[in-house]
Amino acid sequence: MAAVSYSMSVSLDGFIAGPGGDISWGAPDAEQFSFHVEQTRKVAAQLMGRRLYEVMLVWESAEQTMSGEAELEFARIWRSIPKVVFSRSLTSVEGNARLATDDLGTEIERLRRQPTDGVISIGGAELAAAAVAQDLIDDYLQFVNPIILGSGTPYLPSVETPLALRLAESRTFGSGIVYRRYQRAR
Repeated sequence: MAAVSYSMSVSLDGFIAGPGGDISWGAPDAEQFSFHVEQTRKVAAQLMGRRLYEVMLVWESAEQTMSGEAELEFARIWRSIPKVVFSRSLTSVEGNARLATDDLGTEIERLRRQPTDGVISIGGAELAAAAVAQDLIDDYLQFVNPIILGSGTPYLPSVETPLALRLAESRTFGSGIVYRRYQRAR
């Protein structure tokens, strides 16, 4: 069964976006972007909320707007990944995407049953918070940036019951960003 992973850049104080939704502080450098490209190769399906879907639309036309080899490689990989978009306002999506037709748990279960060597990635603060609350995430991936934002959108929501995790992998990038992958201890 495919694992569900939640990956985001996060401030030292636990926010994925600063006040007003600012994410400029989390832009990856070349070393980290290369790591993201390799991680994206392992994604069999992507679950996302509307806002993240709209931000990621830039990759649908990367050949017209970007020239970097790594960016174009990421765009090719990204476009090939099947995406499930959860939205209350969108009536259509483009590219290799479809609107979710069921609740989050049902969509994840459907994807888990499909034979794959990859992971199911989930993104978007609200969608990920719902998955955390339902204990649907197997791997928590953080790119901890050396910045304190003070407020913003938290990486994790409050939970009623503690979720035990174990550190499975870590890496420090030249920029000082620390990658940590925690697995759900079940």
